[in-house]
Amino acid sequence: MQEDNIRLLIVEDDPGLQRQLRWSFEGCDVALASDAETALKALEQAAPTVVTLDLGLPPDPGGTSEGFRLLDEILTRAPDTKIIVVTGHNDRDNAVRAVGRGAYDFFEKPIDPDLLSLTVQRAAKLARLEGEYRRLATAVPESPFGELIAVSPQMLEVCRSIEKLAPTDVTTLILGESGTGKEVLVRILHSLSSRSSRRLVAINCAAIPDALLESELFGYEKGAFTGAVKTTRGKIETADRGILFLDEIGDLPMSLQAKLLRFLQERVIERIGGRQEIPVDVRVICATHQELPKLIEEGRFREDLYYRINEATINVPPLRERQDDAVVLARAFLTRFAARHRKPVKTFTRQALSVIESYNWPGNVRELENRVKRAVVMADGREVTADDLELADVEVRETPFDLRAVRELAEMQAINRAVHHADRNLSRAAELLGITRPTLYNLMKKYKIPN
Repeated sequence: MQEDNIRLLIVEDDPGLQRQLRWSFEGCDVALASDAETALKALEQAAPTVVTLDLGLPPDPGGTSEGFRLLDEILTRAPDTKIIVVTGHNDRDNAVRAVGRGAYDFFEKPIDPDLLSLTVQRAAKLARLEGEYRRLATAVPESPFGELIAVSPQMLEVCRSIEKLAPTDVTTLILGESGTGKEVLVRILHSLSSRSSRRLVAINCAAIPDALLESELFGYEKGAFTGAVKTTRGKIETADRGILFLDEIGDLPMSLQAKLLRFLQERVIERIGGRQEIPVDVRVICATHQELPKLIEEGRFREDLYYRINEATINVPPLRERQDDAVVLARAFLTRFAARHRKPVKTFTRQALSVIESYNWPGNVRELENRVKRAVVMADGREVTADDLELADVEVRETPFDLRAVRELAEMQAINRAVHHADRNLSRAAELLGITRPTLYNLMKKYKIPN
């Protein structure tokens, strides 16, 4: 990158050093500031790509408090700006502290103009590449699956099921714990379907009182009851030629289950207080976190309705069973919330990533999203820690990355499993493992497994 492409802000309270730095960057678009207030004005007006920042600024020229305050403020207002902190000789502690809080690099006095120029050019090049990446990322055509973030085999199988079911009009039941993203899958089904140009109408059966739910679903005629001053269409009728999403179908009261069953069979409705049958062309998608077969046994859900809404089923696994999804989701949430709240946070500490992998996530994706959002807001530097996630007390399961160690761990677990399955009959265990008995003896000796 040529220097004349660089917008540079120099924050330095020493007039002599200011002149030296300005002379060193004659080819750049340079703005100067000698205090925090002037620097923040220049930040707004010049929109610099790179900032060189002296930590010793008035009213604390002998300390670093004002410099660190300005560093935090610049990263809050312009988190993509690359800041090169200029420190005194042998002041590496503050330099490292500054980098930890979001500075790109540091440079020690006395200043070597050539080396500083090289550092500024590298910082500007990185800023340009990051900006190009963001531009390309936003230019990519939006995919219906763009809202779904997943890498685990379990969720990729869910995606394949959605692709197969989306073009059809099959009544679909989506099962999964609260917070697993069932609504996201419904929106993807809608966007991939032939009804995508029509409405997706959603109603939460658990959120509306039983006395009002019937009128919400089926609508009512004028004068049907006190307060019915005009004829009103229900959610089912509103979704005509589109998709009706019945969330938490397990909470649908028994009194309405028979009426819903008739609609699903006949595809006609009658408004409350009405006598006319109204045909409705709608695809129905249901979701619940409850075990419907158990509700059927308890007499709380109709078996015939269950089979009617269960023409096809999508089981959404909980986050704890989705290998590597937690880390991928956490990184995506961090990027989203750091940009939304204009925070300089860039990544997680290694301990935080280990905690994210090890935690059970009882609240699933919704809990992960909320914890990362709070952590980004509360984080002090560029990294989110386990303390920021409020998960510092979680016991971490150590999983090796070294391939040899991974193979040995898998081998040892397989041997232990086979020995237990064979009730310590080593001949049978060797047969289960597909190896000879002497080989099994050698492996048990290697891994110190008692025989």
